[in-house]
Amino acid sequence: MKFTISRTTLLEALTKVQNVVGSRATIQILSNALFRAEGGHLSVTTTDLDISIRCRVEAQVAVEGSTTLPIRLLSGIVRELPEPSIEIDVSEEDIATIQCGTSFFKILGLPHSDFPPIPSEDGTVSYRVEAQVLRDMLRKTAYAVSTDETRRVLTGILMSFKEGKLTLVATDGRRLAMIEREIEFPVEAEGDFVLPSKSAGELIHILGDEGDVRIFMQNGQAVFEAGDTTLSTKLIDNIYPNYRQVIPSGCDERVVVGREELMNALRRVSMMRSEKSVSARLTFADNRLLIVWQNIELGEARETVPIKYSGKEICVTFNPEYIIDPLRNLESDEVYIEMSNGHSPAIIKCDQPFLYVLMPLRVN
Repeated sequence: MKFTISRTTLLEALTKVQNVVGSRATIQILSNALFRAEGGHLSVTTTDLDISIRCRVEAQVAVEGSTTLPIRLLSGIVRELPEPSIEIDVSEEDIATIQCGTSFFKILGLPHSDFPPIPSEDGTVSYRVEAQVLRDMLRKTAYAVSTDETRRVLTGILMSFKEGKLTLVATDGRRLAMIEREIEFPVEAEGDFVLPSKSAGELIHILGDEGDVRIFMQNGQAVFEAGDTTLSTKLIDNIYPNYRQVIPSGCDERVVVGREELMNALRRVSMMRSEKSVSARLTFADNRLLIVWQNIELGEARETVPIKYSGKEICVTFNPEYIIDPLRNLESDEVYIEMSNGHSPAIIKCDQPFLYVLMPLRVN
């Protein structure tokens, strides 16, 4: 195999696929990327057996062929090379020589036949979503997944295609993030699946601002095809709990507050955080929100934030990080906080079809 490729093009491809490769892969071949050069293109593929990512880019192919090379080593080399064009020549023994200006490297690879098989882009059910829309929806929900492997289904994001809408939901039992967007798909394609959080993170990383994503379902796996990049992933094979039953049907009070003002105030008081102190008390009164963080080991922090509110005084205790998470991923100038009292769930909304439910903390 022999090809010449732009340094920038190759580095972009390597960057898209290398996150899947763990720093301590238990099988040597999983530390390598599969390189296949044919028909004027180079495809680079990585996998950890649960997730696979392939990026296909243009290259000047002199000799077609395939091999596998250690991707982290190759990425480091390509990042430091001085010239805009790179020539890579791979022998039948899977030894790659890299020539770029006056720089020369030799890397030992492994046979392409040792690389695990990758799912194809087909399936019985398929959907099409704008890439920017899907990336935005994932960003607004992914932070709320659980890290508790004993409740594995909650470590993923529910993707529900029903009633002409794509709904994404994530929850860890203490908070819930949900966003909906109208998309077109046939009635017979209605269904749900649970996307692992690592796969969601990779999609956020590789999806751009333009084009569509095609989603294929097949045998407990989903394949996401976006332009020159394809991600395939195993799905979480569990039934997602009925999340709608934890969403309050109505709240008595509604607060309007500037998103950035609230987020910055919470960040400042969070400097008092410690292992034994993770909560702040929020008091909503006439057009004023008072945030107090008391830490018996470190001291106390107070912030006052202007709000639009004229209802009854409500005092509630939250983990500020659980409020900051949605605020940093929203773009709205203002958000709305709906509550009934200091003991029932609060809802954060904005001018988009987004909803965030947060359970208050019980403090002695």
